[in-house]
Amino acid sequence: MRHLPVIDVSALRTACADPQAVVSQIDQACRLDGFFLVSGHGVDKQLAEDLEALSRTFFALPDSEKSLISMEHAGTAWRGWFPLGGEVTSGVADQKEGLYFGTELDASDPRVRDGLPLHGPNLFPARPSGMRNTVLRWMNEVSLLGGDLIRGIALGLGIEENWFAQNLTTDPTILFRIFSYPPAPKFATSKWGVGEHTDYGLLTMLWQDNSGGLEVFSAGEWLAVEPQQNTFVCNIGDMLEKLTNGVYRSTPHRVRNVSGRDRLSFPLFYDPSWNSHVVPLPIPEVERASETRTRWDGEEPLAWDGMYGDYLTKKVSKAFPKLFQNVIAKS
Repeated sequence: MRHLPVIDVSALRTACADPQAVVSQIDQACRLDGFFLVSGHGVDKQLAEDLEALSRTFFALPDSEKSLISMEHAGTAWRGWFPLGGEVTSGVADQKEGLYFGTELDASDPRVRDGLPLHGPNLFPARPSGMRNTVLRWMNEVSLLGGDLIRGIALGLGIEENWFAQNLTTDPTILFRIFSYPPAPKFATSKWGVGEHTDYGLLTMLWQDNSGGLEVFSAGEWLAVEPQQNTFVCNIGDMLEKLTNGVYRSTPHRVRNVSGRDRLSFPLFYDPSWNSHVVPLPIPEVERASETRTRWDGEEPLAWDGMYGDYLTKKVSKAFPKLFQNVIAKS
């Protein structure tokens, strides 16, 4: 069975190290699978253990208590808890519940005053205590890893290592999710925790527990991504596909939890600045991939023309259609 590569990225985090070998590995993984695992990332292992423990405590609470921070209470910020089946993928309700977070902004921020979608303060539960500090620390550390990886991707594409920070991620859109997948019923073989999809932005960094269940579609087959201790699963999104004119592809993936126990996953999305306009890189080394494919959603990221924020809002509105109609469309 073919496995995704595990890449030690510590050289990207050390000023005196030569990152070329790591850069080449990342570039090859982005071209072949769009997915790779990362070790040597520098994220505090104890912090990860604390985050998992707090998350399990939260999801074990009764829905009546969790609903005190449900997403409708956050308005246009789209933060907080949603129940099992509350998110939709390709028109089908996911078999998961979750918590949505993003960059913490207070009411004085002009983007919050203007009601810009997906911007605002987070909703944190009263129980368990410590969730706020742990989540914000986690987002900060993993976002720093995202900056390291995106510099490695830039070097792999043959552009200046700070190109993204200067042109596309000056103020990156950072979104973080905590998902809980109950065990899939043995008799419901067609029910996925989340169905086939791609991610929307540049780069996703996923921390998962040891339950397994993530599958990636590559080279005409579905590959199981087995959990490996102290690693992140990284994948590229639609905007990196557009940026590279299809040389890098946002790879479809899905989840089905057959472990017999609740599965936790922690994806953080490191995406373009809200107002950025993503266009293909103007370098001769990047040519449009000759391979054609039909996406499950019938859409084509290379055809998108507009601000990233509009693309993201369009995608999230399909994942939460009722919330969109009740909150965003009326704002």
